[in-house]
Amino acid sequence: MYDLIIIGAGPSGLTSALYALRANKKVLILEENIYGGQIVNAANIENYPGILSISGYEFATNLYEQVKSLKAEIKYEKVLKVEEDKHVITNKNTYQAKAIIIATGSKNRKLNIPKEEKLIGKGVSYCATCDGNFYKDKIVAVVGGGNTALEDCLYLSNLASKVYLIHRRETFKGDRKYLEEVKSKKNIELVLNQTIISLNGNNKLESITLNNNEVLAIDGLFIAIGQEPHNDIFSNIVDLDDNGYIKTYNDVETKTKGIYAVGDTRVKSLRQLTTAISDGSLAATLAIKEMEN
Repeated sequence: MYDLIIIGAGPSGLTSALYALRANKKVLILEENIYGGQIVNAANIENYPGILSISGYEFATNLYEQVKSLKAEIKYEKVLKVEEDKHVITNKNTYQAKAIIIATGSKNRKLNIPKEEKLIGKGVSYCATCDGNFYKDKIVAVVGGGNTALEDCLYLSNLASKVYLIHRRETFKGDRKYLEEVKSKKNIELVLNQTIISLNGNNKLESITLNNNEVLAIDGLFIAIGQEPHNDIFSNIVDLDDNGYIKTYNDVETKTKGIYAVGDTRVKSLRQLTTAISDGSLAATLAIKEMEN
């Protein structure tokens, strides 16, 4: 029996482990792939308070090693189901805990075209607020048609010399207010009814080719076509919104007592490294308090 099982070894999950281990709790971290979550793909982090600049991989590794130094138990297994009595069933074993923290994050939807993976951090990004500062006075493009894409354009227009907004349709799903602001910006150009068919460049992104064979020379591409949580396996113990994110109450509590959701996997207005860390520390603190009452 564990005091706490944490599903996911991204920043929020590792932070939860850090707090619980320092409170002398018996903790098990279950991770399907590798530690670090999406942040490991960030070439540089320059918006985390107190750290001037650090790579996403270095940040994640430092946090992972900090948790390991406290003798954390980490197992690389795929979680298949979680029962209301806090049994966690994986592809290898079954575990039980007094409390569970779900920290499975979400994955950025990808264009699924050649070189996309290769050029992540080398001109391809999924987070304008994370990486936009690296493109001051440069030419960038945003692809997408929702609020995130529109907001990314507005944010980048204050940094980049020119911003292309590429959308596969004529109309946008995003709010009219944001769209009107985008249209009012002189350095934003709308490229409608087009999709990206290729990314050009070897060691860094140099240009993109559209489906009409037009080539746009750009320094950076920000992909904002949504995210995909994978929370179906938790549907028996949590409430999900229409997009599959976990609904939380009083910040990080789910509908099931003793089960918490943190980071990008839950419904929230801002998905950033700072908010993931905040979620993780809060959930662990609440779980510890509940155990000790």
